[in-house]
Amino acid sequence: MSKAEERLAALGLELPEAAAPVANYVGYTVSGKTVYISGQLPYRNGKLAYTGRLGAGVMIDDGYAAGRQCGLNILAHLKVACGGDLDRVARVLRLGGFVNCTPEFNDAPKCVNGASDLMVAVFGDAGRHARAAVGVASLPAGAAVEVDAIVELK
Repeated sequence: MSKAEERLAALGLELPEAAAPVANYVGYTVSGKTVYISGQLPYRNGKLAYTGRLGAGVMIDDGYAAGRQCGLNILAHLKVACGGDLDRVARVLRLGGFVNCTPEFNDAPKCVNGASDLMVAVFGDAGRHARAAVGVASLPAGAAVEVDAIVELK
């Protein structure tokens, strides 16, 4: 078990299986030492765990939890990209977060913090990253949050 997975276990979290893409794309690509992970929705056990719009009935705590679940799904793909060893991660370079919300909602960063906080908890300083967190009019399947990632390998 990698140190990263030990940290996840200490948080009471398990990595899910990397989900198969639902359209004409792949879950990740690798170029040199850089891994690009496709946008991940907050799926848990094969079902979308967080749906709806922030600012229209979905609370910030649920948005944060959705972001965290997206982060777990990112880590699942990253583990596959690393040949099963998350300790090959040199640094999380960037996360891109998209929050399904009303035009008036201005707390998208608080939702994407769920994924950001997870990366730092798992990788320490190597988990600190650049980031975008934006509100959008809709997301696939009505998901509350979607997050993608760019990661550097050792």
